[in-house]
Amino acid sequence: MNSTPSRLVPVLFVLVSIARAQVGAPSTNYVLSVTADRPGAIYKKGETVTFTIKLLHDKQPVSDADVSWILTKDGVPPTTNGKAKLAGGTATVTGKLDEPGFLQCRVGFAGPDKLSRVALGGAAIDPLQIKPSLPVPDDFDAFWAGQKKKLAAVPVNPRLTPEKSPVQGVDCFDLQADCVGAPVSGYFARPAGAKPKSLPAILLVHGAGVRSSSLGAAAGWAKEGLLALDINAHGIPNGKPEQFYTDLRNGELKEYTRRGRESRDTVYFFGMFLRLVRALDFLTAQPEWDGRTVVVHGSSQGGYQSLVAAGLDPRVTFFAAGVPAGCDHTGYAAGRVNGWPKFIAPGEKPAPNVLEAVRYYDAVNFAARTKAAGIVTVGFIDTTCPPTTVYAAYNALRGKKQIFNDVPSGHRNSPQASEAMRQAILAHVEAMKKQAPRS
Repeated sequence: MNSTPSRLVPVLFVLVSIARAQVGAPSTNYVLSVTADRPGAIYKKGETVTFTIKLLHDKQPVSDADVSWILTKDGVPPTTNGKAKLAGGTATVTGKLDEPGFLQCRVGFAGPDKLSRVALGGAAIDPLQIKPSLPVPDDFDAFWAGQKKKLAAVPVNPRLTPEKSPVQGVDCFDLQADCVGAPVSGYFARPAGAKPKSLPAILLVHGAGVRSSSLGAAAGWAKEGLLALDINAHGIPNGKPEQFYTDLRNGELKEYTRRGRESRDTVYFFGMFLRLVRALDFLTAQPEWDGRTVVVHGSSQGGYQSLVAAGLDPRVTFFAAGVPAGCDHTGYAAGRVNGWPKFIAPGEKPAPNVLEAVRYYDAVNFAARTKAAGIVTVGFIDTTCPPTTVYAAYNALRGKKQIFNDVPSGHRNSPQASEAMRQAILAHVEAMKKQAPRS
């Protein structure tokens, strides 16, 4: 007769005990949500917005529970708050804004398990009327023209090292190109055997952080029939072990985002922006470039760079900026929220030199200078790159433009938003094929 080995008895006892405890333990599967009463969540100044709060427990409505709520102007005062009792799993909160902007509803619930759950809802109030918090500096154009002139004096000196392509039919290379300061460092990909003057170009730029360029991203767009260049944000070597980037992240490049904010000449993004122009110098010098189409695409810090590139360089014909950072750095001056990287922290009274310097790095001001067409995505509950700041930049654009309102999203591109940008890029590429090359 078989018997259970004695050494397994303690293990089985523990497993059985855990199973019994799990059976008897109350479920903690709560889902809290808050949404505006209009599907598009867009209202006019002074209109009442009704937010519906819902709480489910194991997919069933929770009754007779209390939730807390806070209404703000996209995360900044004026603030109102209170508590609401759920009936049938729902409760409502109303509010309004008497100025263009966003109304944010933050809801909290603490269950029997004492765990706090938070949900956000957002509503746009006449978003197309949101203006920049401060005007463009008088010498904004002269400043950047001077920097581009200095860049033009530096030879591109591209160095291409062949890389194994992750996509069949695509040639890939590591690119290093000289710039002012750190080099352009990226992966360049092109369809194998492409004919001269036959291909549009796309520059892919990164969100915040410290990482290698993406070979797969460049190769993927090359497979679509474009000259593609994916550059990392810092001009650092590509393809290194992860520890290399971790060390940079924790060392030399730690907290780079607000570095040098005391002067327009020392802001960290200075070099990042000039590398955008230098990357376009390389792309437009390729014999396969069609002579007319230049796209820049990225999200978050990459969306920031996309708007900047379009404003700095007239060769850009289209940009796709997902949840862009870098917008309306001086929002606090108008009693509003400001965008990442929060050069001016909430509640801070900045020194005059800081306030002056960051205006030269505001995506709103670059947006006002481009004639390129483009698409922007915006999350209505984005607390990193708040929707008020994104709309301030979008409204400054002068070219053909579209915005994807990602109502339920925070700081991310939903699959629908990502696909909208992709399709907009491809549509632009197709439209440009019908135009003659620029002289």
